[in-house]
Amino acid sequence: MRLISHRRSRRIRPRATSGIAVGLAAFLGACTVGPDFSPPAAPDVAGYTREGGASAAVGSEVAGAIGQRFVSGRDIPGEWWRLFRSKTINALVAEAVHNHPDLAAAEAALRAARETAIAEGGSLLPQAGFSGSQTREGVSQAQSGRRGTGSVFDLSGASVSVSYDLDVFGGERRKIEGLEATAENQRYQLEATQLALSANVVTTLITDASLRAQIAATKDIIRAESEQLDLLRKQFDLGAIAQTDVLLQESNVAQSRAGLPALEKALAQNRNQLMAYLGRLPSQDRGEQVPLAELRLPGELPLSLPSALVRQRPDVLAAEETLRRANAQIGVATANMLPKLSLSAAFGSQALSPGELFGAQTAAWSLASSVSQPLFQGGALIHARESAIASRDQAAAQYRSTVIKAFQNVADSLRAIQTDAKALAAQVDAERAATRSLEISRSQFKTGGTTWTTVLTADQAYQNARIARVKAQAQRHADTAALFQALGGGWWNRVDETPAAEPRPLAEILTAR
Repeated sequence: MRLISHRRSRRIRPRATSGIAVGLAAFLGACTVGPDFSPPAAPDVAGYTREGGASAAVGSEVAGAIGQRFVSGRDIPGEWWRLFRSKTINALVAEAVHNHPDLAAAEAALRAARETAIAEGGSLLPQAGFSGSQTREGVSQAQSGRRGTGSVFDLSGASVSVSYDLDVFGGERRKIEGLEATAENQRYQLEATQLALSANVVTTLITDASLRAQIAATKDIIRAESEQLDLLRKQFDLGAIAQTDVLLQESNVAQSRAGLPALEKALAQNRNQLMAYLGRLPSQDRGEQVPLAELRLPGELPLSLPSALVRQRPDVLAAEETLRRANAQIGVATANMLPKLSLSAAFGSQALSPGELFGAQTAAWSLASSVSQPLFQGGALIHARESAIASRDQAAAQYRSTVIKAFQNVADSLRAIQTDAKALAAQVDAERAATRSLEISRSQFKTGGTTWTTVLTADQAYQNARIARVKAQAQRHADTAALFQALGGGWWNRVDETPAAEPRPLAEILTAR
């Protein structure tokens, strides 16, 4: 698997080239206007559901389906899909992460956002430049009131200039803080994309296994029903049964065959979707699959504490960075209402020839300072600040909505694992009973103890029970994958990741390398 090594949990740090400038910026940080950002507290709840805890799920004695137990507080593996113990799943998830264009696009967006934040960090430091010139001029004697042809001379110049916009009220630092939040938002968007991609590959493979098992079961049913139809036709030829019994069985076989194309279409479309996740074209399908009977459920399921969920879900962390960016914009809007101070200096030389530059009597220098203060903008600056406050309130509400949805996802997944385990147990019992009922009905029909209509009813019940058992078996695997996704997917435990850092004071960022 490709490791995305640049996706480290770090904050953007402008590279300081001047100790004095960095010290001054840190000193001025005490004057930073606007509210400082604090991450919202996690919801104060003991569990994900009304009952609080999650009881162990029941199991069924069928291939790939076992009892599962929730382990509260256990961390989630970085590559959680390996818990299904399938080399095919491991290989295809790795291929998807390496090849999917959406992930590559998200990586590029992250790099762009980080470079933008670093570039803006240069505004906190003095700006220096060099200029040089070589001029040849002709001056008319008429300018001095005399007659003549005038004079021609050369003028050489060179100078170095330095300017520094003092971020007295922290508007620029707030702008950098907002850009840093944008970069962090992109990082978590990238994590969310990879999490969704990994989960989609796993669930698509589970669906593939389910559809193949349903197709195999349907073909077995069609084969058995066709054999039974041949026997009925022979019995009819001998006059042992009525023609209506043959016609009923022909209809039964036709109905079973009619269900097969829909399953085959669903399988083909599911394969096309899998190829898209893998970054392949449909024609590049190499037929990789995982039989349903070979899928293994993890016996123990990690269950993060509710207080940890908001630090694990990429979508929640991305919403938090959106809130941090909106909060920083209040400081930017506030600083725009206050004075701006800048300093500048230049030193150079002007001479009649390049060789005389920086000689005696050729020096030229300047020192300057300036201050500007908006006086009347028609209320634009005031309303811009009010708009920033409203945007912050909007981001806060959206953050709360994201948190609520995150807890809902986990609660839904927990309930699905518990109820679908019971559903599978019931479907296994139903299939067992339907199989026995069909065997008895056929035996009784052979001895004249029942009608063929009774046999057909038992056969239909068996078909439904077998297909339902296959679906229920696959659903337990899909529920498990959904739980890992709902809990955040363990991205912080991958070898290319470190735990998400808490936001740090800007002065600390500026004084760090």
